[in-house]
Amino acid sequence: MEITSYEVLGRLPDLFTFDDGRKVCSVADWELRRKELYKTVVAMQYGDLLPKPEFTEIIPLMSRREKGMMSIYKIVTGTREKPVSFTIYCHMPGGEGPFPVVIDGDLCYSCMQNDQIARKFIDRGIMLVAFNRCEIVPDLRDPSRKGNLYETYSNLSFGALAAWAWGYSRALDAVIELGLADLSCVAFTGLSRGGKTALLAGALDERATIVNPEASGCGGSGCYRIHMRAIEEDGSEKRNETLADILKAFPDWFAPGLRDYIDREAELPFDQHFLKALLAPRVYFDSHALSDAWSGPVNTYMTAAAAREVWKLYGKEDNVLWYWRSGKHAHLPEDFDMLIEVMEREMHGAPLSEKFMVLPFEAPEPIFDKFTAPPANGAGENK
Repeated sequence: MEITSYEVLGRLPDLFTFDDGRKVCSVADWELRRKELYKTVVAMQYGDLLPKPEFTEIIPLMSRREKGMMSIYKIVTGTREKPVSFTIYCHMPGGEGPFPVVIDGDLCYSCMQNDQIARKFIDRGIMLVAFNRCEIVPDLRDPSRKGNLYETYSNLSFGALAAWAWGYSRALDAVIELGLADLSCVAFTGLSRGGKTALLAGALDERATIVNPEASGCGGSGCYRIHMRAIEEDGSEKRNETLADILKAFPDWFAPGLRDYIDREAELPFDQHFLKALLAPRVYFDSHALSDAWSGPVNTYMTAAAAREVWKLYGKEDNVLWYWRSGKHAHLPEDFDMLIEVMEREMHGAPLSEKFMVLPFEAPEPIFDKFTAPPANGAGENK
């Protein structure tokens, strides 16, 4: 991938400065700083935080625990007055569990209707849980925000991404209650808008031990402050998606106030390194394609490199991972293979392949302030 144009609109806001101007000096400081970030990177971007539900009812529709079979459950949850329901499809490794689990809300995409994907996981003893996030709120580009979860929590202001992320947590609630989930290894993943959702869901739900957005771009793993163009594998030149692009196309995904920063990205009090940093010290794994300039490859790298400074506090830099494959914007079997590698590293200590951590372009100069972390053993003493 050849970067042909690279414009930086401003430096990234400092992760390590409290709102009152104090500096983060330890893990204990960071845990306090983390709490401040929610009202900026989450509330300003995605809207009000949705509460835990008043209840969760799990209705079995099909229960098949044999390897390669599928158990299907209807989840009814939210408020007693205005419940919302959606269906989860659990691809079973066989046995009673609990199992390592992958949760993916992209059942609305054809890739998640591919039995080959499910087989990859169940053959390794991992349960794949898929659901259609559009059952929670519709994906209709409707700024009026009507239907389903919008009616359940009509007193709150939130976008579709926040609603879909809430669905990841409710799917996890269900498989925990069913005794199916091994909480030592829980992965959230998704493609494109589903990748934005998985990243947000992981930032909000600390039970996700691995968070894997695929090509999530603007409003996900990208960087609002970088505008770039690149030559893709077929020789065509493409640019990345911008804040103006995404808010014009999908006004219902985000908090309404985000529109105030169109063409003023440098004035945003956050960028997506803030969101990624909420995951530390858990595993953050970002995957991309070489022919997908629209998703902002340099943008994604820059916010990952900036957020990785937080992992240094914990001595866990190896928990920030990325890789690029050949091809276009999609969630391919190879992408799931790479996620499985990450899960097997966490479960069994298996080594990662050489495909990880290879940049397909020359790394640009950092646009963030680095943090000089204390020694890893010192960080541990501050926990």
